[in-house]
Amino acid sequence: MNKEHGGRKAQLLRWLGKTDVEWGHDPGQLDLATLVSTAEWMGKLYGQKGWFDLTVKGWEHLPPAPGLFVSNHSGGTTIPDVWGLLYAWVTRHGTSRIVHPLAHDMIFAHPKLGELAAKVGVLRANPRNGRRVLEEWRRDLFVCPGGDKDTWRPWKDRYKVRFSGRRGYAKLALLTGTPVVPVANAGAHETLVVLTDGARIARTLRFPQLFRAEVFPVHLSVPWGLAVGPWPHLPMPAHLRYQIGPAISVGAAQDDPSDADIEALDHAVQAAIQKCLDQLRAEHPDVGERARRVYRVARRSMHVLTRRPKS
Repeated sequence: MNKEHGGRKAQLLRWLGKTDVEWGHDPGQLDLATLVSTAEWMGKLYGQKGWFDLTVKGWEHLPPAPGLFVSNHSGGTTIPDVWGLLYAWVTRHGTSRIVHPLAHDMIFAHPKLGELAAKVGVLRANPRNGRRVLEEWRRDLFVCPGGDKDTWRPWKDRYKVRFSGRRGYAKLALLTGTPVVPVANAGAHETLVVLTDGARIARTLRFPQLFRAEVFPVHLSVPWGLAVGPWPHLPMPAHLRYQIGPAISVGAAQDDPSDADIEALDHAVQAAIQKCLDQLRAEHPDVGERARRVYRVARRSMHVLTRRPKS
């Protein structure tokens, strides 16, 4: 674990999350009944009749378990993107194929939230937990390497992959010989408007040491209006779209992957996710793009209508 942003220096998170049960360290804490009941409750929020419309394409690309599913991250602290994919996964697979998302320690700082997260399969994001899921339990693993820096990227970058040099997932895939499945999501960033990630503010306030957080964002969101800080928000309705890309094979497990191999895999995965994001953007242009398209069509139409006929 990275010493600068690992458990040793996240003093406040350890204090806040101190309970009799250490949630999020053991895949065995998953409770199938809780997983199913949570998915049923989430059905009130996600789907055609819910708060969030939901579309997932590319299920045919899933390799045999275990697979390492790697995605961009969107939507602020409320993370509607992760919950939406988890709901879609359980709706499709039930309990026959389990996926374990890795999450920031902040999720487990509140005992009740940490317990619920652990019982639906969420684990603390660290290499040990990832290897246990893939090698011991032979289950799928879902990670968002960009973490807080990705989920709080500015509005203008909502269709850009932003892993910020975090390649631990690539090393994990090479160590375990697990195929990487690129997943792109779009729409969750439309539940608020992130103006800036506030990375400089976070460093000044020593957030990396206290919370393992590298951002202190400024955003427009409900109910705050203009908010400063990673406050949870009430997400505005949005169409959450996911595109699962073809799996990227990594070959046999390596005892000590080279930096070059890690970098090459990271580059390939980010390129695959960006390609899927570009596709999602082309299929669902935002308001500004639609307005510009209407303007261009109207301008061409006016040109045709006002063009003088040849004599």
